[in-house]
Amino acid sequence: MSGRPESLSIVLPARNEAQGLARVLPELARYFPGAEILVVDDGSTDDTVKVCHAAGVHVVSHPYCLGNGAAIKSGARHAHGDLLIFMDADGQHDPADVGRLLEKLQQGYEMAVGARVAETHASSARRVANMLYNRLASIMTGYQIEDLTSGFRAVRARHFRKFLYLLPNGFSYPTTSTMAFFRSGLPVAYVSVRSQRREGQSKIRWLRDGVRFFVIILKIGALFSPMRLFLPVSAGLFGVGLLYYAYTYVTQGRFTNMGAVLILSSLFMFMMGILSEQVSSLHYRAADLDQRRTVPDAPE
Repeated sequence: MSGRPESLSIVLPARNEAQGLARVLPELARYFPGAEILVVDDGSTDDTVKVCHAAGVHVVSHPYCLGNGAAIKSGARHAHGDLLIFMDADGQHDPADVGRLLEKLQQGYEMAVGARVAETHASSARRVANMLYNRLASIMTGYQIEDLTSGFRAVRARHFRKFLYLLPNGFSYPTTSTMAFFRSGLPVAYVSVRSQRREGQSKIRWLRDGVRFFVIILKIGALFSPMRLFLPVSAGLFGVGLLYYAYTYVTQGRFTNMGAVLILSSLFMFMMGILSEQVSSLHYRAADLDQRRTVPDAPE
């Protein structure tokens, strides 16, 4: 790397967040006067754009609502900084915590996530749901994940942009990006933060979006850690097949086709896992080559 300091861009996806932005933008400008502040207006119908122009920040506007993940991708494409901060525009994230995330990047991490302490979740239902997501994702990745769905994070832009094509357009971009970094061997740190009371009404519907998050975790597991998903299923089918074979032999004195189907299904599931592992590895060749280029040669 060159000796120049790394530049910073702060990206805030926003849809009808004029009230929150009116408070957050002046604070960000005060804490980080040299940073690029970029608001992605995702089809707002309120005064979001006017508030941004009054604050003198750069705005990228979508003609209609494309989703939180789509706004994040637009922000990552338009931002000029070497380091990217993603945070909500509704006032939940404290600008004073941005510096703590950046400290982790300076320590060698490639992503730093603001992990919300349990008591600051909006409700006990959200707290329990988030704990379940974190546990399931930790099993899928093999790493301890403290807050899977937090949108408050700092990343190095050159790494994050490699995974833009994997990110969904909805609210699950934090899930996908976190698992992508873990799968690529890029170190991820967590910083405990307190979530503030948001301005305005939440865009997330937890029954609907909770099911979506669960399905997305399974999809991500199949894409990033296939054998962690396929191997237990394969082993379960094989075990049930053997037990059913033994049961029918003892009770009926014969083997049945259902037992054979279960055992063959377990074999097919295992082979699908192996194939998925090979396909999954292709997604990370670019990241691996980039890391090799950035590692200095060992001295002779």
